[in-house]
Amino acid sequence: MTVTAKILVVDDDDGVRFYLGETLARDGHEVTAVESGQAAMDQITSQQFDLALIDLKLKDMDGTEVLSTLRRQSPQTVAIMLTGHGTLETAVEALRQGAHDYLFKPCKTVELRESIRTGLLKRQQELRLRELVEILERHMGGQTAGERSEPASAQPASAAAAPAASAQEETRFLQRGRLVVDFMRHVITLDGHLLELSPTEYDLLAYLISAAPRVVSPKELVREVQGYQCEPWEVGDTLRYHIYRLRQKIRLATGQEEVIQTRRGVGYTIKE
Repeated sequence: MTVTAKILVVDDDDGVRFYLGETLARDGHEVTAVESGQAAMDQITSQQFDLALIDLKLKDMDGTEVLSTLRRQSPQTVAIMLTGHGTLETAVEALRQGAHDYLFKPCKTVELRESIRTGLLKRQQELRLRELVEILERHMGGQTAGERSEPASAQPASAAAAPAASAQEETRFLQRGRLVVDFMRHVITLDGHLLELSPTEYDLLAYLISAAPRVVSPKELVREVQGYQCEPWEVGDTLRYHIYRLRQKIRLATGQEEVIQTRRGVGYTIKE
C-alpha cells in the first residue's frame, strides 16, 4: 500500500520545484513548495510535515541550516537532501546530522519515489516504537521506585539508532583521496563531480578504489568484477577499452586524466 504524506519542498530552482510538486501531487501527497531557506524556516515553525526535500545550495542560506532547524523543531520529520555537482561531501555530512537520504539533481523519478517510500516507512516504524515505549513507561509508572528497572528499549529511538546509523555510514561510503564511492546508490564522485558510469565501469572503478593503493592485475579485475576466469592474454583488449572509457569520462567531468594509473606489466591502481 502506498503511504501518502504531507511534504515540504525547498528549492530555489523554479523548474525543480514544479517537477517535484507535480510528481508528488500525482502520487497523492500534500505538497508545500517554497523557494528559500527563510520561507522553509517559517513553514517548519508554523506546521508539521511528514517529510522534507531540501536543496543543499539555496541562495539565502545553506540547506544544512534548514535541516538543523527541522531536526530541532520536528525530529520525526524525514529529511531528504537534494544535491548537485560539488556538494556530495555536504550531503554526507547531512546524513550524519540525521538526514534520511540524498538525491542528485535532476532527480530520477524512480529514485525519488523509492527514497520517499523508505523514508516514510522508517518514520512509521519509529513512531510505533515511540508509542510502545510510552505505553511501557506508563505501565512501569505504576511500580514503586525499588521495583522499577529501566528497560533498554525505553531509550529514545533517535539515541538507539545513532550507533546503527554510524555503522551504516561506514559501510555505505568509501573515500580515497578525492574519490568517494556510495555503494548504496552505486555512484562515484571525484572532487564532488558525479561520474556518469556504466554498471561495468562503476564496478571496475569501485574495485580499484577499494583495493588502492595496491596494484590490481587485469586477471584479478576480470575475475572479481566480471566473474570469470581467463588467461592474461585474453583480458587485455576488453579491459583496456573499459579503462580508456573510464579515463575519458573522468577527463570530461573534471579535466583530470591521471586518476587511474597503469603499472606496465603489472596492472592498474588509483593515484594517491
